[in-house]
Amino acid sequence: MDDWTHRWARLADEVAVRDGLTAGLIAIDGRSGSGKSTFAAELVRALADRGRKSVLISTDEFATWDDPVSWWPELERDVLRAFERRHDYVYRPRVWVDGVPEIGPSVWIRWQPLLIVEGVTAARRAVADELTAAYWIDGPSAQERLERTIMRDGEPARRHLAAWQQFEDGWFAVDGARERCRVIG
Repeated sequence: MDDWTHRWARLADEVAVRDGLTAGLIAIDGRSGSGKSTFAAELVRALADRGRKSVLISTDEFATWDDPVSWWPELERDVLRAFERRHDYVYRPRVWVDGVPEIGPSVWIRWQPLLIVEGVTAARRAVADELTAAYWIDGPSAQERLERTIMRDGEPARRHLAAWQQFEDGWFAVDGARERCRVIG
């Protein structure tokens, strides 16, 4: 385990113990490249280590370069409303082929008492009243986050990732998600 992952693992263990997460809707929000996905995966592990079952859904499974936020009704219909009704989740995540998103095959995931939604805009105002807990991760500087996402997505995505960071600036200035979340990193 590298230092970055180890740091998030320790923090996830602390959150799992301190916050007593056993049921509800959890959001992990922050800017691209901040560490949300790593923290979310570690939180799922920390909860499982304590016998708490959860489902992790990433907003990356819905968002595209040209549709950064208006996909929300799809996530709400297929995931959030299913969670409320205690139904399994059936949705069609985006599959990226040569840098282009396509609607993928249906995914079926069994309902669990904890649903963790991770990704940019996960703690948006539209869902704030439904959240059991909301966490915000700042991460490093914009340039470091950009380089981190390029390492993940490849150099051909640089232009899109830089534009995405500009979108984030505007979105978070209006939505104010960080102010509603517990800042953890």
